[in-house]
Amino acid sequence: MTVYAIGDIHGHLDLLQAAHTLVEDDRAREGATGAPLIHMGDLVDRGPDSRGVIDHLVTQQASDPRLVVLMGNHDRMFAHWVRHGGAPDPSSRTALEYLHPRFGGQTTLASYGVDSGAPGADMVRAAQAAVPETHLAFLEGLPRHVTHDDCVCVHAGLRPGVALSDQDPADLIWIRDEFLTSHADHGALIVHGHTPADRVEHHGNRLNIDTGAAFGGPLSAVVIEGRDAYLLTGAGRVPVPRLDA
Repeated sequence: MTVYAIGDIHGHLDLLQAAHTLVEDDRAREGATGAPLIHMGDLVDRGPDSRGVIDHLVTQQASDPRLVVLMGNHDRMFAHWVRHGGAPDPSSRTALEYLHPRFGGQTTLASYGVDSGAPGADMVRAAQAAVPETHLAFLEGLPRHVTHDDCVCVHAGLRPGVALSDQDPADLIWIRDEFLTSHADHGALIVHGHTPADRVEHHGNRLNIDTGAAFGGPLSAVVIEGRDAYLLTGAGRVPVPRLDA
């Protein structure tokens, strides 16, 4: 089993394109031409070009069946805010509204040419006119998890002790502490993002690949073979050590 995965993008098209190059270079070296490439969600917010990220992935996915994009909580919040006229997402696990400065939604609107400083109703109308239906449909249709052999990829994580088929869909894009502090064997290796770390972290039962592109950190691309993970770099693969060893 070989699976490629890329962490939370957050509007950084340049970093995404560089990560795609690393994956293609590794495929060529290793002959893994058929291996899937999973994007862990959070395509939008905080970075400068959320629109460009979505455009790029829509185009790439249309021509490459190996490419999979998962839904992140930021993707869900943005699409719901636009689709429902600025209404908060009822499945959200935060009391803060989408345009709270903490979420960085203003940069997403700016990438579509929308002035986030405009009066509320005017801003919503401008966003609904500016965001293409193809972008909304793409975000709304993203899966919340994907399984490949002994690997489950999901944006935020899983609730320990609950079968994948019985998971609360909101947990898959929002969960933190209950999942992050658990040492339970989930059966499969859970590959996730959502919670930024200084580097890719392999905890034995889970692999966190969100390395904080949203906050000036790198966008990490990894390759997973069985239970082993490798960070992709310009110099090739670098093994990710297991923290539970």
